[in-house]
This record gives sequence, structure tokens and C-alpha cells, in this order.
Amino acid sequence: MTDTHDIGILLAAQLTGRDAGHVVELPGTSLRVHRAVLAPFLALQAAAARDGLVLKPVSAFRDFDRQRTIWNDKWRGQRPLLGRDGRPLDASRLSADALVESVLIWSALPGASRHHWGTDLDVIDAAAVPEGYAVQLTADEFALRGPFARLDAWLARHAGDHGFYRPYAVDRGGVQPEPWHISHVATSSRALDALSVDLLAEALRDAGLEGQEAVLARLPELHARYVRNVEPAPAVSPPSRLS
Repeated sequence: MTDTHDIGILLAAQLTGRDAGHVVELPGTSLRVHRAVLAPFLALQAAAARDGLVLKPVSAFRDFDRQRTIWNDKWRGQRPLLGRDGRPLDASRLSADALVESVLIWSALPGASRHHWGTDLDVIDAAAVPEGYAVQLTADEFALRGPFARLDAWLARHAGDHGFYRPYAVDRGGVQPEPWHISHVATSSRALDALSVDLLAEALRDAGLEGQEAVLARLPELHARYVRNVEPAPAVSPPSRLS
């Protein structure tokens, strides 16, 4: 797909996950990241390795179709739907507005996921995964007694050394905290500024989205609360030559 609406860092179709011309493969994986993020992430991995962590990405670029599948499955009750307390919800018992917000707690709108940009990754410390353990990506896993507590502390101290930060570090009333989610500051900040309500609305029209009417009716509010409402991007310094 091509798009002539060039926003500088990404074309509009790339910004909303409908084109993958901006991403490249991470060596040794089937995952893809924005071309500008590849070298910084590899440098972050190398720094983690020097401190005894195996920084493994488990999710990176995700296209519009994949995000729509996640959304629609949750809407239909075909995939677990969780409340803010982490307890299961029954999608069939919720109003359209309540269902929209329940999905958005943990999953982005298609067209609005930061993963579309290739700037954001979900990471774990593969060296800390107990044998036979299935990683869930929950806050408990990154808490003090969780398997990724050391990674949580390491990211808090060192993510910025290579230009990354965690946009969902705390509960801001939108997306729940995701301590595993890292974002390349310089690249994602420009993408966030470019993702307007109008661009998102264009991507969602006739997109086969469950609950589309309810979403579009509240799109400016949802955009403000679940897209823009992230941790302020920090100022980052270039990594030291010794790092």
C-alpha cells in the first residue's frame, strides 16, 4: 500500500499500521522494528548482556490487521477480556461504551497501537524465565518477587542510555501499566505527534472493526485518554563511548 500523505517520519498508512515499508527484521528473530530503532535496540541488548541479562523482544511491529483481530476477538468474547483489576469480564454483559473501554485498558485500537510504528517493543529477560514457565507479561512478573524484577530495575536505570523509555510506567487512567513495554523516544515522539484524530478516523472507517460506531462517536475522547495519555517522553543523552 502507498500513501502520499508524508508526515516526515512515517507515511500515514505506516503510522496506522497499514503499510510496513518502514520496518526491518531484528537479527535472529521474526520480529520487525523501525529502521531507526534497530541499532539503538541492539546497543541496549548488548548493554543488558554485559550486566547479565538476556534482553529478549517478544513483540515489536504489529500491523493493523493483527491489531484488529485482537480487538474483534476481545469484543466477541473469543479472547480473554480483563478489567482494571485483572479479573475476567463477560463481554456479552457490557454495553457498547463499556466494552470499548474494557478492551482499551489492555489493547490499543487498530490504527492507534504504538506497535504499528515499529518504535515500541515488549521485552523480557530470557535468562530469568524458570524452566517450563509460560511468560504472561503481567505486572506481577516485574514486581519485587517476580522473575523480571531485576530487568524492571535495570530498565529504570539504563533504558534512557540508548534512547528508550517506558510510556506505560504508571496508571494514568488510560492503558494499564506495562513495565515490559519500551519505546524509542526520538522516533515514537514524532509518530505520536503525527497521529491525529482525523488520521485515526480515516483508518477505522470501513475497516471491519467490531463496535466501530461506538468508537467513532467518542474518538476524540478515546484518542486523548488512550493514545496521547502516556508518560512524558524524557530527554535522552547519546550513549557513552564506553557503554
